[in-house]
Amino acid sequence: MKQPIPVTIVTGFLGAGKTTLLRSLVEKRQARRLALLINEFGEIAVDGALARDAAASDPHVQVEDFAHGLIAYGDDERFVPAMQAIAARRAQVDHVLIETSGLALPTAAMELLQSAALADDFILDATLAVVDTPLLLERAFDDGAPATMFEQQLAAADVVVLNKIDGLDEEALLRAEGAVRARAPNVRFLELAYDAQLDIRLALGLRLHQPTRTEHTHFTPVATMPGPGAAPLAAQYRLNGHAHSGLGAHSHGLATHKHFHEQDPGWLSFVLKCDAAQDPDKLQAALVEAARAEPLLRCKGYVQAAGAEEPVLVQGVRTRFALTPAPSATRARSQLVFIGYHLSRARIAALLAARTGCAWR
Repeated sequence: MKQPIPVTIVTGFLGAGKTTLLRSLVEKRQARRLALLINEFGEIAVDGALARDAAASDPHVQVEDFAHGLIAYGDDERFVPAMQAIAARRAQVDHVLIETSGLALPTAAMELLQSAALADDFILDATLAVVDTPLLLERAFDDGAPATMFEQQLAAADVVVLNKIDGLDEEALLRAEGAVRARAPNVRFLELAYDAQLDIRLALGLRLHQPTRTEHTHFTPVATMPGPGAAPLAAQYRLNGHAHSGLGAHSHGLATHKHFHEQDPGWLSFVLKCDAAQDPDKLQAALVEAARAEPLLRCKGYVQAAGAEEPVLVQGVRTRFALTPAPSATRARSQLVFIGYHLSRARIAALLAARTGCAWR
C-alpha cells in the first residue's frame, strides 16, 4: 500500500513573513525532496521568485506559483491538477509545502486534501500560522476586517509561529503568547522564529493528522446509527476526530471559501508600474507617506534603482518598508503590488508621482 505524501500548509496574514520562513526551511531541507506551491494575490510573483532563489536551482526543490488568485478556493482550477501531478512523480517528492495568500484561509486547501481526488495520495502533516508579532502586540488585529481574517487563520492552525521577534523581551513574548491563546485556545504548539528561522523538526514531519489508535480517542459524531444489517467500516479510524479524514473543528465546508472580494468588496489589490529608474530613499519615503495616508496593509515588488544594474526588492507591511537587493531575476521596469482595505489607486499613484518625479500607472 502506498504511503500518502505529507503536506504542510503555511498560513498567516499579509506580511507575516511566510515566504522568508519557507526560504529558511528550504535551505535546511537536508535530504528532503520538496514541492512548494506558493500563492499570492497579485500580478507579480514576488514570493515564488524568492522561494526559487532559496532553492538555487536545486533539482530536489520544485516551486510552482499560484499568482493572482486564492489557492484551492472554489474557482481555482489549478490546485487539484497540480497536486495530482506531484502525486504522479511521488518517487521524487518527500513533502509538499503550500503557502497560502495572506488573504486566504488554509481550510480551503485542507478540505480539498480530503477530497476523493487527493485523499489517497496526500495527508495533512500540520498547518502552521505565521504571526507578525510586533503588529499583534500593537493590537493591529483587534478589530475590523484584518482582525476577522487573522483570527480565522489562527483558528485553523495546529502550530503558531511567532515571527519578527528579534529585539522583543520575554515579557513581550509572554504577552504575544497570551494574545494568541485568547484568540485560538485550541492551537497545539507555539514556536519562536528568531531571525525568521525555525528548526525544521518543528515544522515538517509533525504527523499531527495521522490516523491514531491510542487509548485516548476523540470520536467524531456520526449522523445516524447503523442499521442491523450494516457492515463494519472498512477504515475504523475515519471516526477518529484526530485523523486526517475527520478534521473536526478545522472543517468549514468549501461553500464558505469564497474570494475575499466576494465576502467583502473593500479588499483591493492593484499594481503600479513606472519606466523610470528610482531613487530608493525617495521611493521609500513616498511609500511610507502613502501607507500613512491610505489603509495600505502590504506592498511588494521590484524597482530599478538609479545607477544600479540589479533591481531592488521592495517589501512593506503597513508603514514598515525594506528595500534590499533582489534575487537574480531582473525586471525591465519598476512594478509594485499594493494590497489593502478600501485603498485608492488614484491617490497612491498621484502621491508616488509627486514624490518620485515620475509617472506611476
